[in-house]
Amino acid sequence: MNPYIAEIIGTGLLLLLGSGVVANMLLPKTKGHGGGIMEISTAWALAVYVGVVVAGPYSGAHLNPAVTIGLAVAGKFDWNLVPGYIGAEILGAMIGVGIAWLFYKDHYEATDDPGLKAAPFATSPAIRNLPLNFFSELVGTFVLILVILYNAGVKIGDATETPIGMGSLGAIPVAFLVWVIGLALGGTTGYAINPARDFGPRLMHSILPIKGKGSSDWEYSWVPILGPIAGAALAAGLFLVAGS
Repeated sequence: MNPYIAEIIGTGLLLLLGSGVVANMLLPKTKGHGGGIMEISTAWALAVYVGVVVAGPYSGAHLNPAVTIGLAVAGKFDWNLVPGYIGAEILGAMIGVGIAWLFYKDHYEATDDPGLKAAPFATSPAIRNLPLNFFSELVGTFVLILVILYNAGVKIGDATETPIGMGSLGAIPVAFLVWVIGLALGGTTGYAINPARDFGPRLMHSILPIKGKGSSDWEYSWVPILGPIAGAALAAGLFLVAGS
């Protein structure tokens, strides 16, 4: 599979399942209505597992511009490939969240709350304090990228080497990594830790004909974009200074 197609499909699956669990937990009249952070964090972690299983052998399963940029800063990924990977990740996120919206369309129309309609698309802070919200995204992404960097390229047993990315950490380990980040650090901003996961779906929220939708909150949108990029760069910097 072409690595760019792999990134589109992997990120699309990530957002289909990730947006899907938020819709299932929050939108009215679903079978899963009323769930909380444990269900959401677990499903997002398993969604990462699914994306990594599919894309890992072909692209390394970055599925996240912060991963792509962090690996490039650390010298583990070719900068010439970065724009194509990021474009594929954003496109995949838009496709995945669009399918999730169509899947739950009746339930979107069953609520008049614009906040609930927006939640499955993009993150928002529990308490709006932009400097601390930025810090939250930075720290969560820092943990993600640092662990990936210190395990990237490790082979277990007779496993064949995969391209550099979350796939080279392994689908199950990276799922546990995302799970603990969500449970421990996800309460403040919803832990985007992925610019494509937030920007692409936020753009789709603006574009799609969602009945009764409110603002896409573009005033906040820079936080889940720049926070993860800064966290990735800091993790890569520490990796380079401390040594691999």
